[in-house]
Amino acid sequence: MDSNESPSASNGIPSPQPPPSFSSRMAPLWTDGLGKAAVRSVQVLAVGAVAWVAVVAATRVPLVTTPVLIALILASAMAPVVRWLAGHGWPRALAVLSSFLVILAAAAGVIGGIVTLVRQQSNALAVRAEAGIAELQKSITTGPLPFSREQISAAQGEFQKFLSGGSLGADALTGLRTAGEIAAGTVLTAVILFFFLKDGERIRNFLIGFLPARRRGNAHLAAERSILVLGGYVRGTLIIAAIDALIVLAGLLILRIPLAVPLAAVVFLGGFVPIIGATAAGSLAVLVALVENGPVPALLVLIILVVANQFEHHILQPFFMGRVLRIHGLVIILALAAGATLAGVIGALLAVPLTAVGWTIYRTLAGNRTTS
Repeated sequence: MDSNESPSASNGIPSPQPPPSFSSRMAPLWTDGLGKAAVRSVQVLAVGAVAWVAVVAATRVPLVTTPVLIALILASAMAPVVRWLAGHGWPRALAVLSSFLVILAAAAGVIGGIVTLVRQQSNALAVRAEAGIAELQKSITTGPLPFSREQISAAQGEFQKFLSGGSLGADALTGLRTAGEIAAGTVLTAVILFFFLKDGERIRNFLIGFLPARRRGNAHLAAERSILVLGGYVRGTLIIAAIDALIVLAGLLILRIPLAVPLAAVVFLGGFVPIIGATAAGSLAVLVALVENGPVPALLVLIILVVANQFEHHILQPFFMGRVLRIHGLVIILALAAGATLAGVIGALLAVPLTAVGWTIYRTLAGNRTTS
């Protein structure tokens, strides 16, 4: 008998096997369908927790995050102009400086003009809006619907309480709570915008340099597509908002509604919130028409707003942003609601472009994984 052979083996009796380990006994729990679903659920919860922490941290410092995001969006919109000027023989520094000054002058002129126009007529708009609400309340109480004045007053009080006490009302001014913060945010946005236009590629390469080498190619591609999406979104939104305002202005002038120009300016500002912004802002025009011209012109103004909204959704958006905003309308509404809840008006303005960028990055990375 060989010295290395055990007695049990020589007698044909198999040697006893060691007991299975704890990990081997638990393995079947994680390899069936329910186990795989549990593992994926934990992964989704972990990723969601990290994303939530990042969002909450960003909303805690709006003086930093808001100028960075606004400057990034504006730089993406101006990048083609800088490249075009540089490609036609302009020194890059001169191309950046001229583009920077032009966008600052245009933004200051448009925003300043609209704000001045609306501010000059703000008292008249407020008076007519209040009278319109009272007229609407009177029509409801005397109409066929069984609503009493007490029920309407209670609903109005709850709505005002929501606006004044909720997060939407707290942040609805601009997301920057004092005049000093607004000025600081404006200056910071301008400075960041200049450096994004001047050194945007270097900044991007620096950030992507932290990734593993095998991931950098996909990251560069996702960044390029994100810049195209942001730039196209800004340009398309600006054009669509202007067209909406012109349509409403023409209707108000034809119907001879007072304060037509400031009302159209309000619609233009509301047009930067997709789908619902221009229509919601135009409700002020309906109230003014109800007070000054009666219910029939007010109904006609409402019809104009609905037609403009459908024209925007079915014709303008596919034409100007068909290759940019490839997101379902329900997703846009949910993004607007989430953005308004987290950061007020600023959040509503930034929610859709950020969602579009996130979807672009996901599609880019997922497409490269499937083709590789």
